[in-house]
Amino acid sequence: MLQVAMEPKAFPEYVQAVSEAGGEVVPLSPSVKGLIWLDYSQPEALSQTLDANPQIEWVQLPFAGVDAFAEIINRPIRFTSAKGAYREPVAEHALALSLALMRIIPERVRATSWGRQFAESLYDSNVLIFGGGGITEELLKLLAPFRAKVTVVRNRAIPLSGATKTVGFDQLDEELPHADLVILASALTSQTHHAFNAARFALMKPSAYLVNVARGPVIHTQDLIAALNNEVIAGASVDVTDPEPLPEGHALWSAKNVIITPHSADTRKQVVRLFSVRIRENVIAFGKGSGWVGEVDPKFGY
Repeated sequence: MLQVAMEPKAFPEYVQAVSEAGGEVVPLSPSVKGLIWLDYSQPEALSQTLDANPQIEWVQLPFAGVDAFAEIINRPIRFTSAKGAYREPVAEHALALSLALMRIIPERVRATSWGRQFAESLYDSNVLIFGGGGITEELLKLLAPFRAKVTVVRNRAIPLSGATKTVGFDQLDEELPHADLVILASALTSQTHHAFNAARFALMKPSAYLVNVARGPVIHTQDLIAALNNEVIAGASVDVTDPEPLPEGHALWSAKNVIITPHSADTRKQVVRLFSVRIRENVIAFGKGSGWVGEVDPKFGY
């Protein structure tokens, strides 16, 4: 039976997923060549584990983003991540945040009087999605009924089904002024870190909205606060923040027309179910030596 280790703690749902794939979870030893690593917050511990176990050939990482492991994924080991695994709930959350912003829900939930009538429609709008992975592929399906014209800005300008246009990162500044809605769904890399800053907000329409379901540091937080309060953009919804968790009393909480959700686009219940599928797929691939899902490319950092 194919043996893999699970660190730093073996969760029963994931142990069952390994078993269903024809494998067995065992303590880490010199004979075990597969490792399922479950703690995103301990990259140093993973590094130490790999140093002590040079026989490891494959490591399954827990999330889609692997930025915490940037110094580790260059090792001559096969790394797989959860990229694409949580695409459905995250895309669903991005759509919900977009609609809430465009219907000024932040204002209405705080209102104590009848107030103004206002709404922007997603139908026939211009949407820009920053990033071209699984979340974007799912968003394109969800946006199709709205007849939205979607421009995808991604690392490699490989066309995506459902996108009106697909361009490279170097064309972001050219495309931003046309967008009514900008959704961030990219990996966090040196190229995307603080990609959305004061200069980029200035390129957006004053009527445009921003949604972030990527990573907090894709946005320069202080620049976002200034852009909201000075009405450079119309509003923002963020499921991820920098810093995270966002401290009580932080200025972003009181910025104009902002929705902040606590990294809840994919909840633990959803993650356990979907990551179990990824574990099953890759344990099978480990046994066969092919069919990997979510393989990490160290050159691109995701």
